[in-house]
This record gives sequence, structure tokens and C-alpha cells, in this order.
Amino acid sequence: MNIQHPDLETLQASLAGQLSDDQESIAKDHLADCESCRQRFEAIVGSGEEWSRIASALRVEAQSQRSLSSGSFSGRGDDAPVYPSEYAQSPIDFAIGFLEPSQRDDSMGKIGEFEIMSVIGFGGMGIVLKGFQEELNRPVAVKVMAPHLATSGAARQRFLREAQATAAIVHPNVMPILSVSEKASLPFLVMPYVACHSLQQRIDADGTLPTVEVLRIALQVAEGLAAAHAQGLVHRDVKPANILLERGIDRALLTDFGLARAVDDATLTRSGVIAGTPQYMSPEQARGEAVDGRSDLFSLGSVVYAMCVGHPPFRAETSYGILRKVTDSEPRSMREQNAAVPTWLERLTSKLMAKEVSQRYASANEVAQLLRQCLAQVQQPMVQSIPTSLQDAPPKPRKLTLLAFVFVITIVAGASVWIRLPSKIPAKTAYYPSPVQQSPVGLFEPQSQQAYANAILPSEEMLQTELSDLSKEVDALFSLLKSESGELNAQ
Repeated sequence: MNIQHPDLETLQASLAGQLSDDQESIAKDHLADCESCRQRFEAIVGSGEEWSRIASALRVEAQSQRSLSSGSFSGRGDDAPVYPSEYAQSPIDFAIGFLEPSQRDDSMGKIGEFEIMSVIGFGGMGIVLKGFQEELNRPVAVKVMAPHLATSGAARQRFLREAQATAAIVHPNVMPILSVSEKASLPFLVMPYVACHSLQQRIDADGTLPTVEVLRIALQVAEGLAAAHAQGLVHRDVKPANILLERGIDRALLTDFGLARAVDDATLTRSGVIAGTPQYMSPEQARGEAVDGRSDLFSLGSVVYAMCVGHPPFRAETSYGILRKVTDSEPRSMREQNAAVPTWLERLTSKLMAKEVSQRYASANEVAQLLRQCLAQVQQPMVQSIPTSLQDAPPKPRKLTLLAFVFVITIVAGASVWIRLPSKIPAKTAYYPSPVQQSPVGLFEPQSQQAYANAILPSEEMLQTELSDLSKEVDALFSLLKSESGELNAQ
């Protein structure tokens, strides 16, 4: 009886799990009975080529685990990452599950034309993968929609809108979109791969940031928002997790325009669900009202607050509690928590976070201009000054004290007595020198007394004029004292 021994390709296919169930069953039964084939199979398993494949696969998984532990979406630094509740398995297993097979040993699989090398991070909307585009020989970041959202038409529409919104903005501080695929089972969009970490990770690691860093990041975010607003787009979800800081250079990138909506867009009806992040949401957005670019400015102010003190301005146990604080409460002063915060920076932040929309700055361009001047002043304090609108108000005139008032009244009384002196010197009071005194001839003669009096005393008309002016000054002083007394009573 001739026994059919499996050839080398069949054994390799069995090792790779590529046989059908029937073929795998036949191969296992044969290996159980055939010592020579079992030795051949063990030799294949122990070969250097197969061990190289296994080692490569393990390296890919380890790299993905490291990416997850410091990913920009998780915001966590734990050794064992906590996966979102929407995922029934780890993001690595999930990614491998939907990827197509790849011929590269260092690849987890393929999605479209992109080789997937590792998992960068994950969030409520999906998973971000590090990919490689062979045609252009460049790394990319691939954002894949989460499977629990892919079945929702509204979610797919929002995902596509993110790509369309971001593609309309060309600015160095906005993460660009290279391509999008909406028709795949799991829609995905492709972005440039940038070695970076999120501002949220920076705050979690370092706490408060130096003033110069706060200004530099806020300025770039404001400029990115200005570019978005120029296209009629409102970001609606400005927060530290959506601001990426590129390593090696001082560049901030605004990303995740998933909630962006054109100001005049009426095609997407409201579902009654408030979308956004409560800690950084504007009051009008929290109330479900219409928003414009000034809503993003409130969120920017909240981001500046978080950079200065290390936590969001509004915190509570529940999302509802946070939203109530956003709409009804004022945040605690930044300078009370961090004395290094300049007064003018707190003044700027307070105006950004004004509850009333009309009390905020009019545009992101205006905010960017102020931040640019402030940054220049911090870097070159001897050359540049703080914008006038942010400087301390000039001190009020010193109030008239009681002592000063008494002094003025005394002077006025003395002047009145002097004015009432007689304008002519009586003859009997004339001074005659003794015979031994030498004096100018005729100086004290009787006929010269009147001329002498007229020379040293003012005329009656002049006295009346001076008295009138003095009376007006006294009235003005009394009016000033009365008004200041009223202000003191009001305070």
C-alpha cells in the first residue's frame, strides 16, 4: 500500500494555517502516524527562515504595544493600555482582523495601497495606524473608523465631512488630509505621518507650561483656527488632545475636524445630542445653540487655561455637572493657582472665555495678533511692549484728602484778608526817617506817599478780577470734593 506523504509546500501551508479544515485534518492524522514526516515538519518549524518570520511578527506587535502606551489618542502612560469599551478586543487584534494579508515580513497587513506597520493610537471615532505608501516611499498615518460606528450612516457622513473640511484648509498649523476612502467596509482617511505627541500628553507629563510655550502654542492654534474660519468652518472640538506638538521643532498642529461644520450648513439636522468635549465647550455650544468662530475662541481660552494651571477650567463628577459650570460659573483665577501667570495673560484668557459671545474677541485673527505681540514682548521685553488693551488700567487721580482741603481753605481765607487791606496808606502812618538817616531825596515826602502806595499795591480792578478767579477755583474744589464723596459712598 502506497502512502501519500505531504510535500514541503503542504507542510509549510499547514504551519502557516493556510490549509482548509479537511486538508488540515488529513495532515494532522498523517503526522501522528508518520515519524519521518513529523521530523520533516519539526525541521521546518526550527528553520532560521521561519524563526525570522516569527521574530518579525513579534517585533511588529511589540512596536504597536509601545505606540499604544504613549499614543496621542489614549492620553495615558500606563504599561498596560486600557482599550475603549467599544472594542471587544485589543486594537492590535482588531487591526489585524480587518487588514488584508501582506507580503512584507515587517507589516501587520494592508489596507488599500498602504502597508500597516503598527498601531499609533485609538479613540472613540476609530484607530490610527502607522502605514507606508510604497509608491511614494513615505510613511503615513491612516485613521480607520471604529467598527461600531461604520454601520451608522450619520457617523460615516461625519467621518467623510472631517476629510472634506480639513482638505479645504491649507495651513502649516492644520494637519492636512492626503486621501479618503469612504466605500471600504471600514472607511479610512490618510494623513502625513508626523512624529509628535498631543498637548494633552504634554500637560499630563509636565503639568503647567512656561508662559513662552503657552503663547507659542496658543498663537499657532489661533492661526490655524483663523484659516478654518476663513473657509466658513467652525472646529467645535478644540481641546489639548486635538492639538499635536511636532517633536524637534516648535510646531503645533490642529487636527480632528470630525465635528467641523460650515456656519451656513443646514443639511445636517440636529439630533438633540451635544457633540464635543464638555470641559472645553463654549456656553452656547453646551446649550445646543448655533455657534460661530467665537465658540472656538472660548475653547482656545480653555486650552490656554489648562496649559497655565495643568487642568481644564471646568471640572465635575459628571458631564452634566461640567456643562452646568460651563454655562453658569466662572472658573477659578489662574493666578490663584499659578502665581507665574502674568496679569495680562489672565486678562486675555478671561476675555476669550467670556460667557457672552459679544464680549469675546471678534475673530481668531485679532487673537493671533495679540498673542504675537505678547510673545514678542516675553522674548524681547526691552524692545516690545504688551498691547495697550492688556495693560493695567492707569491709576485714578489721588482723592482730595481732608488735610489738603483744610490747607486750601486756609490759603483762601488768608488771601481774602489780604485783599481787604486798604488801597491807600494814611498820611499819619507815613514813615519819616530820622535826620541822621540818609535816604533818597523826596522819597518820603508827603506828596510821594500816594505814588509809593500805587506802586506797591495792585489796583482795585485787578483785585476784583483775582477775587473772581479765586472764587471760581474754590467752587471747583467744592464740586470735586462733593463728587468724590459721592463715589466713596457708592463704593
